[in-house]
Amino acid sequence: MTEELPPPAPPRSALTLRLWLAGFGVVFNGVAAVLAWRAGLTWLAVLLGAPAVALVVDLGWVAHRKRRGDPG
Repeated sequence: MTEELPPPAPPRSALTLRLWLAGFGVVFNGVAAVLAWRAGLTWLAVLLGAPAVALVVDLGWVAHRKRRGDPG
């Protein structure tokens, strides 16, 4: 007698996780860069601002892929 198992939960999209992580990174690095700039730490503001810019590009690309219907 084999007992039927319930069907597995549908997998979550890796693109959705990447979208959330990029969004968090943009907000975190953006706020930290502004605070560093206001504190007079220009080098730190640039160091935090560069990844924020890259994350904005990544966020746009992932949103584009999700809108297009790419799996994953």
